[in-house]
Amino acid sequence: MNTLAFDTCFGACSVAVTWATPEGPRGAFRFERLERGHAERLMPLIADAMSEAPFDFSALQRLVVTTGPGTFTGQRVGIAAARALSLATGAPVASLPSLAVMAHTAAHQLKGETAGKTLAAAVDARRGEIYVQFFSGPDLAALDEPLLTTPEDAARRLAGRDVVAVGSGSQLLADGARAKGLSISVRLATLEPDVRFVPEAAIPTDFGVPRPLYLRPPDAKPQDGASLARVS
Repeated sequence: MNTLAFDTCFGACSVAVTWATPEGPRGAFRFERLERGHAERLMPLIADAMSEAPFDFSALQRLVVTTGPGTFTGQRVGIAAARALSLATGAPVASLPSLAVMAHTAAHQLKGETAGKTLAAAVDARRGEIYVQFFSGPDLAALDEPLLTTPEDAARRLAGRDVVAVGSGSQLLADGARAKGLSISVRLATLEPDVRFVPEAAIPTDFGVPRPLYLRPPDAKPQDGASLARVS
C-alpha cells in the first residue's frame, strides 16, 4: 500500500513514504531534530521523501499521522497537514499515538534488550509531570492509554515489573521509582519518535478525521471580558 506517514509531536520531524514491490517493501525516509519550526520543515521533508517514491501524491492510498501526546503546536502542525493532504489526495487517514512510535523506535535501536521486559516511553512534560505509556511483548502491545502524570505515580504502576524506560522523561521516571524503592533501567534519554520504524502491523486499519490527543489544557486563555459570544 502506498503510504505517507509523519510525526511532529515532540522534538523532531520524521517522514516515511513506503510502498510494495515484487521484491518486498521499499521506502524513503526523513528525520530531523528540531525544537521549533515544525510547520516550516514538515512539507519540505514530505516533498523530499516523496521525490524518491515511484508515484506522486495522487497515488497515495493511506496517510498516517501521530496525534499526541505532544506539544500543542507540534500536534496541530501534523494533524492540519494530514487533513489537508487527505482532502487533496482522497487518501484516508490513520492515527497513531506518538508514544507508540517512540516505543517502536526504541525497540529498533535497542534490538533484543527489551525482550521479556516492560518498555516505558516517557517524555518530560515539565511542571513535575511526564507523558508516559507502557508496552510489552514482541509486538509492543500497549498496556494502557497515554498518560500525563507524575513520575512517582507512573512508577507505582510499574511495581513488580522489569522495566526499561526511554525518552526525555526516562530519568524522571527512574527517580520516581527509586523514591518508592523500585529500580528502572534508563536508556536512550534523547530519543525522539521516528515513523520509519513503525511496522505495517502496528498501523491502525480504522480511518477517520485525526484529532489531537491533548492531555493538558492549553495555557493560553481569553482575557477576562474579551471572549466573543459563540454564533449559533
